[in-house]
Amino acid sequence: MAKVKPFKAYRPTKELISKVAALPYDVYSSAEAREIVKDNPLSFLNIDRAETQFPEGYDMYSKEVYEKARDLLWNEIEDGVFIQDTDEYYYIYEQTMNGRTQTGIVGLSSIDDYLSGVIKKHENTREDKEIDRINHVDTCNAQTGPIFLCYRNDDRITQILNKTKESVPVYDFVSEGNVLSRVWIIDQKDDIDAVSKAFSEMEHTYIADGHHRCASAVKVGLKRRESSAAQDHDQEYDFFLSVLFPDKELQIMDYNRVVKDLNGLRPDLFLARLKEKFVVTESDVPVRPDKKGNFGMYLDEKWYILEATSDIIDIDVVEGLDVSILQNEVLYPILGIKDPRTDKRIDFIGGIRGLDELEKRCHEDMRVAFSMHPTSIDELFAVADQGRLMPPKSTWFEPKLLSGMFIHALS
Repeated sequence: MAKVKPFKAYRPTKELISKVAALPYDVYSSAEAREIVKDNPLSFLNIDRAETQFPEGYDMYSKEVYEKARDLLWNEIEDGVFIQDTDEYYYIYEQTMNGRTQTGIVGLSSIDDYLSGVIKKHENTREDKEIDRINHVDTCNAQTGPIFLCYRNDDRITQILNKTKESVPVYDFVSEGNVLSRVWIIDQKDDIDAVSKAFSEMEHTYIADGHHRCASAVKVGLKRRESSAAQDHDQEYDFFLSVLFPDKELQIMDYNRVVKDLNGLRPDLFLARLKEKFVVTESDVPVRPDKKGNFGMYLDEKWYILEATSDIIDIDVVEGLDVSILQNEVLYPILGIKDPRTDKRIDFIGGIRGLDELEKRCHEDMRVAFSMHPTSIDELFAVADQGRLMPPKSTWFEPKLLSGMFIHALS
């Protein structure tokens, strides 16, 4: 059963929250991060991307960069930019974007739940991508960016959320991307106990976004265990910062693909190959697929609808995903992209950027683009429940969780 617990968060003051909170570190390039922090010395990107404090070209993975992040964080805590709550609470984190609202609970999830499979994942991680966050968390002695988890809706938790949200929020501000963020504190003991109990009776929680950050937090916790005399697994480093959302409120966006070339094929031969597996129809308008098994394609200034024929539809929870169908029937056998995680000929574009971005990339450095029907939450759960993994870049969640709103110190 899932172990989720309240904690004493370090949080920005109400007056500074809108200046401090920032999108996750991996949303930006180093150049973009530098541009943002230039005019906002309190942006959490200064800490999340501490190479911005050094000259351009400085090794962003050097020891000095992580030490600078640590110094910035704890100096700001000393200066009162962040305050720490005196008791252990759960926090409600509500985001509203484009008229849709999702409400999660901020708490600590157990690294043992991750190791035992109580927390289920749907993506593999790469060690080279983990090392940066391992060094950042370990050096800062704090987790600064929450992991995005989800759970099957529980009415007991929903009732507590709704009741607490009747009060005035402690934070209420609009962040980048015109996202309204609001926070409440669950500070009544009965409510705290009820939330803990509800999670303890859940068989599983699921990683929605942040697989690499989660794996990094777990590895830091295990490292701390090895050097600790503590006999129990109830230390701060035995848990990681998370926001848990009910499945009914989440929406996965499309995660689209663009490819540099046609693998030596002329456009007419490429289309002929596609027609062996798909019904191909030219479209007068950009194509955003409205059902499973359908794909949009932009090639040579034209949009097409690709409808998968019945003989390539698979009932397997992984092979039946649209991202799998495209990979198995088009990207690999026709375009020669065997491993989309490492092949430099393919790139991935989150649906938040719209179909115009696909056209733009094809006018710049790509030859063909594919728009996808989004993977569903039910598909995510089904794959994770079977202990299987989705192809890379199968899910895109919006809005992103802001960093710097909640800090979990490891000691």
